[in-house]
Amino acid sequence: MAESFELPNRLAILPFRNKVLLPGAIIRIRCTSPISVKLVEQELWQREEKGLIGILPVRDAAAEIQPAGPVISHGKGTDSLDQNSKVQGGSSDSQKLDVKNQHDVVHWHNRGVAARALHLSRGVEKPSGRVTYIVVLEGLCRFSVQELSTRGTYHTARISSLEMTKTEMEQVEQDPDFITLSRQFKATAMELISVLEQKQKTGGRTKVLLETVPVHKLADIFVASFEISFEEQLSMLDSVDPKVRLSKATELVDRHLQSILVAEKITQKVEGQLSKSQKEFLLRQQMRAIKEELGDNDDDEDDLAALERKMQKAGMPQNIWKHAHKELRRLKKMQPQQPGYNSSRAYLDLLADLPWQKASKELELDLRAAQERLDTDHYGLVKVKQRIIEYLAVRKLKPDARGPVLCFVGPPGVGKTSLASSIAAALGRKFVRISLGGVKDEADIRGHRRTYIGSMPGRLIDGLKGLRFRLIVAFVFELKRVAVCNPVMLIDEIDKTGSDVRGDPASALLEVLDPEQNKAFNDHYLNVPFDLSKVIFVATANRAQPIPPPLLDRMEVIELPGYTAEEKLKIAMQHLIPRVLEQHGLSSEFLQIPEGMVQLVIQRYTREAGVRNLERNLAALARAAAVRVAEQEQVVPLNKGVEGLSTPLLENRLSDGAEVEMEVIPMGVNNRDISNTFRITSPLVVDEAMLEKVLGPPKFDGREAEDRVATPGASVGLVWTTFGGEVQFVEATAMVGKGELHLTGQLGDVIKESAQIALTWVRARATELRLAAAEGINLLEGRDIHIHFPAGAVPKDGPSAGVTLVTALVSLFSQRRVRSDTAMTGEMTLRGLVLPVGGIKDKILAAHRCGIKRVILPERNLKDLVEVPSSVLADLEILLAKRMEDVLEQAFDGGCPWRQHSKL
Repeated sequence: MAESFELPNRLAILPFRNKVLLPGAIIRIRCTSPISVKLVEQELWQREEKGLIGILPVRDAAAEIQPAGPVISHGKGTDSLDQNSKVQGGSSDSQKLDVKNQHDVVHWHNRGVAARALHLSRGVEKPSGRVTYIVVLEGLCRFSVQELSTRGTYHTARISSLEMTKTEMEQVEQDPDFITLSRQFKATAMELISVLEQKQKTGGRTKVLLETVPVHKLADIFVASFEISFEEQLSMLDSVDPKVRLSKATELVDRHLQSILVAEKITQKVEGQLSKSQKEFLLRQQMRAIKEELGDNDDDEDDLAALERKMQKAGMPQNIWKHAHKELRRLKKMQPQQPGYNSSRAYLDLLADLPWQKASKELELDLRAAQERLDTDHYGLVKVKQRIIEYLAVRKLKPDARGPVLCFVGPPGVGKTSLASSIAAALGRKFVRISLGGVKDEADIRGHRRTYIGSMPGRLIDGLKGLRFRLIVAFVFELKRVAVCNPVMLIDEIDKTGSDVRGDPASALLEVLDPEQNKAFNDHYLNVPFDLSKVIFVATANRAQPIPPPLLDRMEVIELPGYTAEEKLKIAMQHLIPRVLEQHGLSSEFLQIPEGMVQLVIQRYTREAGVRNLERNLAALARAAAVRVAEQEQVVPLNKGVEGLSTPLLENRLSDGAEVEMEVIPMGVNNRDISNTFRITSPLVVDEAMLEKVLGPPKFDGREAEDRVATPGASVGLVWTTFGGEVQFVEATAMVGKGELHLTGQLGDVIKESAQIALTWVRARATELRLAAAEGINLLEGRDIHIHFPAGAVPKDGPSAGVTLVTALVSLFSQRRVRSDTAMTGEMTLRGLVLPVGGIKDKILAAHRCGIKRVILPERNLKDLVEVPSSVLADLEILLAKRMEDVLEQAFDGGCPWRQHSKL
């Protein structure tokens, strides 16, 4: 084709945006933009010989970021291609030309393809009257751009041909490498054509092309028919050397062939599976017919008979048995291929698996042993332990007594979940945990109705069915499922349920936790009443406020406040350190953490209500010691400590014929084996240098409060959060302004109102407090007040910061500093009364953790000090305030000098 025409020195350029036209390829485009329409009209339409144009790939900046479709765009117009392709930006061989009259800077490729029009059609759009052209172009030969210029509205280029002469091509065709590449290309192309011919029953015309068209031209024709990336199209366009072109084309043809073969293999596999299912169905029908002729029609009878026997042994109540038997008769009439067969079978399996009458036998209650078990598992928590012992005492005197629903409320890490587990151990009952954190669907409690696809029972019913008995020796054996109707069920995170269009799980729990209603709990999936009155429910929550009042009314709330520093020290020495050493394969022969170092970890690295961060820090120290031990050259013999695993309990369980699922965990070596294997000169004793090396520099120190209130306008408050009590600093400053109050720190409406009340009270008593020289003077005259609550990313709300706000404002206006060892809490009224607030115990513990020595509390909170440990009260000075003047008297050094002038 290249020999039948003469390539001129200059061609009009039609840009192809993110698309390449290769020689021998045919493409159909629609020209709609004024520039491209003008080019086609002058260079092709008006020339009877159907003149030549140059196709030059371009790419703009947007195409480099986002792949563009097969669109030719120039100026404000857009030309679309009928052919689809995946286009990617980027080119290693492109020129960036800034051309006048062009709105965008585009990357023009320096090589293109001359093309002629095989077909032209002109149209007029209505009602705009815009002229459009549909052009069918055929690529002819490659050219190189020497110079790009503008002729009127479109571009022209001075070009030079990149095609070889006939003599040069004959020399290349005699090259052995070219001959080898040609054969390889033709073989791969013929294999592709054969596959397509079998698949589409076509391919005769393509075989003719293989025999008549030169190989170097066939490479372009084949590649042009594939969906390849823009980069690969440019690489093919730049392949002027026939050998390079054949090599790339062979690779692309082979890749296309492999993708077709893989897709065909997957299709055959899927069709084979469908055919197999159909074959199995026909064979089952034939087998059923044969058995009917032989009088041996018991295909599913054994299975359904076993299900019926299982249902009879389940001990269902009479009314539920009637319902289940009716469902079983309906199942027997159904074919296994019917849509409702599997769902009915799963429903009957659930009815048979539920523990209608089976209950775990309770141990004889020994209150002394239960007390020892609680003391062993938990340190402190005297009030909580006493309530559990009282509950066990009632159960001992009246076994069928309906116990209350206990709700443990406290910050994370204080032992709420482990307390519920201890109750189950003391009673000898199974223990199951259900977490409701983030649950918003009522169906998680009541289950889905069986009319829905994929329906399932609620978590309560599923939890009763799925209990497991776990036996731990040197390995873990999980025996077959043991379903009982009287477990201890922990409903965890009950304060974190939500509600949306799918219902309110908290409302569904009203029936579950009410002893008068849960004896006939109705799960939507089960659709028959189930008795939950024998289940002991224990709930946990971080705070009681989000729990709906009706649900909270059904539970007995037991608050678990945070631990004191002394309690944390005892817990670490008695529980955490032995557990951490065991988890890391260590013993006291390798690592010793003195009490003084544990106390430093508590004071400098953790300020929390629980002990989780403390355990993490101790684990970090254990890991550092483990690295030292693991660097020893000896290897631990794994055959030690594995013998002698047989115990009477295990033998009894296995003799009953229980199905055993064994999961091996890495416990083959105990601490004694390690001690006998690894020998070190002396144990690693933790000191301050090791603390800073492993845990980093201290996160907290005792000077924070002193540094924060070093200037007037700052005060120290106490707040309550879901993680326990916290110290909250309040900062106030004045600036030139219009008498406005600015509040920052992600504050809620209540705390904003408290700030406005505090400012109003201070302004009303400015003269009495010697903050203004005379009556009628406005404290805000010519200045604004800005109050900030640090830790701006943490939401804050509540009325207990009222007295803290007043103290900060008085300190600001009087330019006197507040005592750094004093913290306060309390709500105030517009008349200056200090009202009681909640969370006193948590707040006092937080002040004690932060090194505060004096705490100002509302007078009516005196009764709450009974719950505070005596060791904490001994380290603090508790100051009671009835009015705001009492707070100011204690908040400043030397007392409040203005009180004698107050008329209140």
